[in-house]
Amino acid sequence: MAKAKSGTVFYCQECGYESSKWMGQCPGCHTWNSFVEEPVRKAASRSAVVERTAGLSSGGKKPSTLAEISMEKEERILTGIGELDRVLGGGIVAGSLVLVGGDPGIGKSTLLLQMCRLLSEKEKKVLYISGEESLQQIKMRAQRIGNFSDSLQLLCETNLGDIEEAIAREKPEIVIIDSIQTMYQEEVSAAPGSVSQVRESTGVFLKLAKGYGISIFIVGHVTKEGTVAGPRVLEHMVDTVLYFEGDRHASYRILRGVKNRFGSTNEIGVFEMRQEGLCEVKNPSEFMLNGKPEGASGSVVSCSLEGTRPILVEIQALVCQSNFGFPRRQAAGTDFNRVNLLMAVLEKRLGLQVSGCDAYVNIAGGMKIQEPAIDLGIVMAVISSFRNRPIEETMIAFGEVGLSGEVRAVSQAAIRVSEAKKLGFKTCVLPKVCLDKLPKIEGIRLIGVQSVKDVMDII
Repeated sequence: MAKAKSGTVFYCQECGYESSKWMGQCPGCHTWNSFVEEPVRKAASRSAVVERTAGLSSGGKKPSTLAEISMEKEERILTGIGELDRVLGGGIVAGSLVLVGGDPGIGKSTLLLQMCRLLSEKEKKVLYISGEESLQQIKMRAQRIGNFSDSLQLLCETNLGDIEEAIAREKPEIVIIDSIQTMYQEEVSAAPGSVSQVRESTGVFLKLAKGYGISIFIVGHVTKEGTVAGPRVLEHMVDTVLYFEGDRHASYRILRGVKNRFGSTNEIGVFEMRQEGLCEVKNPSEFMLNGKPEGASGSVVSCSLEGTRPILVEIQALVCQSNFGFPRRQAAGTDFNRVNLLMAVLEKRLGLQVSGCDAYVNIAGGMKIQEPAIDLGIVMAVISSFRNRPIEETMIAFGEVGLSGEVRAVSQAAIRVSEAKKLGFKTCVLPKVCLDKLPKIEGIRLIGVQSVKDVMDII
């Protein structure tokens, strides 16, 4: 084994860029003050590389053509949690490496422990490795969730060498690592949780997952910006990245897939935190619309598409005269700059004098939506509040609004209309371009609009 070199290298905490000296701005991701100093090991010598190359050429692996590769139908392991299976793309793929990130106390460990209980009931061999809790602490949390079978095994260890031996000895089907920031490798002299340790540890788990065909779930802590702590390359190494979102003081949680090599991205699953653990919310639209006010101005229902799932959300707007020289604007659950843009469109194209008004826009239920399809809903809510005219209770609106005031087409309009009809809405305002392509849907009235001027007539 090569001896460690007495020296240090600077790594970017965001993207993993390596430099021999400290720099204020990373050349790779252009982030300021992201470089940290860490000790490194000496690289392998040129002779060792040549020897390995010679070994590969004589008896190692050789490239294959597509015709030579035999592939059977992909089998997935169902977790028993429908919302989790949806986000994973239909279940757990053997040999996959999944990263689960989220704020402290959001419920990452609880969700994975519930998954372990359901998998152990199916006689799946599961190994739960914790570097943050003792065996007694895990058992206390497990007793609140339910009864576990003997197929679940627990291990409290942070040394990566010992963990490798345990996995090779037990040969489980599913492994949970809680968390990656607590794991360390003795050959790396950096502290646990550092850029070097996180990258090296993830590389080891990647080899174990692909080599043994084991599905490994890694829990990752997040930074104050909401991204997984450690180098950005961590998200590139894994197969799937899941983020657990939501306010820890609220009852709901949202599991969002931002990367998935085995399914669609931006798929979400909705959970509700109860005393017995996390429970699935199988109809998120109905859950988000609970408590919607009746006969109140500035409230309209819109439809957003998260992955393959349409979700109906209530958009609330409050517009009132400002008492200051500079009006205040605030947005919760959507892009603040997008709200300012839409209000500028209303003032320019419709002549609404909103420049001297305070404006507050909120997505009720705590959802964070960036899709432009809710533009039309925001526009209608702002106009309704400005004119103090309530919108019909059974009306829903969706569509993208451009700078010229035109209402542009959105994808999957038929799915959105069907979801609205299922929840009892009688009228749907949508882009006229989408209306011409929709099949005939009975039980709901469809109104096509070409610009924001047509919206004024509806309100």
